[in-house]
Amino acid sequence: MDVGGLHPRKKEAKILGGRTGEASSDTGEPAELRPLTPLIRFYIYALHGCLCEVVFTATCDWCERGDRRLSGHTSLWALPIYGTAILLIERLHLRLSPHYPLLVRLVLYTLLVYLWEFGTGFLLRLAGACPWDYSAFRFNLMGLVTLEYALPWALACLIAEGHIIKNTLRMHL
Repeated sequence: MDVGGLHPRKKEAKILGGRTGEASSDTGEPAELRPLTPLIRFYIYALHGCLCEVVFTATCDWCERGDRRLSGHTSLWALPIYGTAILLIERLHLRLSPHYPLLVRLVLYTLLVYLWEFGTGFLLRLAGACPWDYSAFRFNLMGLVTLEYALPWALACLIAEGHIIKNTLRMHL
């Protein structure tokens, strides 16, 4: 197969049988890849948040009650809550990371999470739909947030910034 005189992308396509790993236009020229839209990033972040919640609740049930079924749980309300929260953390990350160290950013992200959890929980409670209640925890505020989860939230924010947000912003379609 002689591909010597072809444009590098066309050469790659010929070798790979038309698959170059990037989009192409109707003319056969490579199409410009675009960053993910906020809606697609919201979707990724929402699914990530719900998956983490299922893993967290399954792990807590295993540690506290020895439940080896690992049947974690969440609520459909978690999808918009996590999707929006991580989009907000993404915006903060883009503004803060050039100027502030990681520890400062994690504190701010965790405060944002607490404000968001309290606010959305308060609105859901008014509608009779709040799926969580932290009243049994010692350091809770109205059963909507609890300080006992500060470290898990900070760890979740660390993972979100260092892996989920960073890699989602790298993706293109």
